[in-house]
Amino acid sequence: MPAAPTQNSERENGGSPAGRIPRLSLMMGWWSLVSAMFWLYIAGLVASVVGFTNTVIGLVLTVAVYGLVNKALAGYAIDTGFGVERLSQLLFGKVGSVLATLVFAATALYYGVFEGSIIAATLEAYTRDSLGWSMNVWYFIVVAYATPLVFGGVRNWLDKLNGLLLPLYTAGLIAAVIVAAVSGKPAGWTGFGPHASIPFASGGPGWLMAFGIYMGVWILMMYTMDFAQLGRPQDRRFHTTVTFGWVFYSVTFLVNGLVGIFLSHALRSFVGSTVSEGGVAVALTHVMGIWAVLLVFVSQTRINTANYFLASSNLEILGRTVLRLRLPRGVWVVIGSVIMFLIMLTDVFSYILTALNWQGVLVTGWVAIALTHVALDKRQGVDPAQAETRTVRTVSLPGVIGWGAGSLVGLVVLEAGPVWASTWGPILTAVCAAGTYAALRTALGTKGSPVPETDAVTTAP
Repeated sequence: MPAAPTQNSERENGGSPAGRIPRLSLMMGWWSLVSAMFWLYIAGLVASVVGFTNTVIGLVLTVAVYGLVNKALAGYAIDTGFGVERLSQLLFGKVGSVLATLVFAATALYYGVFEGSIIAATLEAYTRDSLGWSMNVWYFIVVAYATPLVFGGVRNWLDKLNGLLLPLYTAGLIAAVIVAAVSGKPAGWTGFGPHASIPFASGGPGWLMAFGIYMGVWILMMYTMDFAQLGRPQDRRFHTTVTFGWVFYSVTFLVNGLVGIFLSHALRSFVGSTVSEGGVAVALTHVMGIWAVLLVFVSQTRINTANYFLASSNLEILGRTVLRLRLPRGVWVVIGSVIMFLIMLTDVFSYILTALNWQGVLVTGWVAIALTHVALDKRQGVDPAQAETRTVRTVSLPGVIGWGAGSLVGLVVLEAGPVWASTWGPILTAVCAAGTYAALRTALGTKGSPVPETDAVTTAP
């Protein structure tokens, strides 16, 4: 592995060949996302709404679309060394890129809170009779142990940590399936969910509803770019297929999804009538005891290394660009951890899903515009290697207007509250954002508020 960087952000160093890392190190750092309990929960929840068959169809379609989109974005990030910040400067200008970084930081913080809360809830449930500690104590413990894990970043040892924990997670998941099959009620799990067809008024075909729900986590596309910029050009094919492509999403969505549906059905007497992420984790604790606690601990620790890393990286960028603060990376990790702990002290589950839905609309619009930008560049024969020389404007009208229009459509649908919002809200957001950006870029080029022609996208100062 290359030598560890200085205190500068890893994202700043991604564009430099010296800042790239070996493919297996990058793969292990990124594949930490495989083990989130969220993937088990969301598949079980979707199946309880649209049925097993519709969910599987939606999952296969999701894997295909995620694989294609991330192949394009990961390839672009590897070719240019661009992460979210620097691509956002091209898409939206200097002002608009600050909002993109803010959305990314807030989303990573919220996901860190959400996944960390699952560890705390599991530990509290398991020790309730013996220790009786409050949730706030467990929140503090969860944040305290997770914080030092990301001080070194991906280049130092996150890849090794997640490489070690991956087989433990795999073994734990297999054990959970076996125990649920023996101790639970697994019969008929492929018939999980409603048997009647989904009425059109509820969003169209059930498989399309399932696909629309998974569009709500397109934040993974932004995560992809911030990790993929660290990939070496000679590893491009491997990363766009395995690390960030269809292989990764087949495991993350399809395999985890089938396991999640099975566990939600087999353990339904413990999960309850409504499938929830915490409910699945606590149900496993009832039937597996300490081994379930270890499974949750390993799975959530792996996913939170990515959340903490990306939250601190984006907070560092906000501090540098908005507040003109240049602090060591470790300081931003601590700041991000403190913010997560303070959010945990509130009634986090009462509002965090609403916040994530709003952010999901903004993220979907960003991804649609980024993908359109990459496609238009390719069609126009723009060399990605020359991206560093392109002028960054104060405001780039095609991107800002496209993002605003798409987000407005998505938020209106979301807040109107129709039963089909989860299906068509993300789809309409993506179509509107991409269409508006493509039309305005064709008409205006990259015009915006002018800045000197020498003000180009740059690497780390």
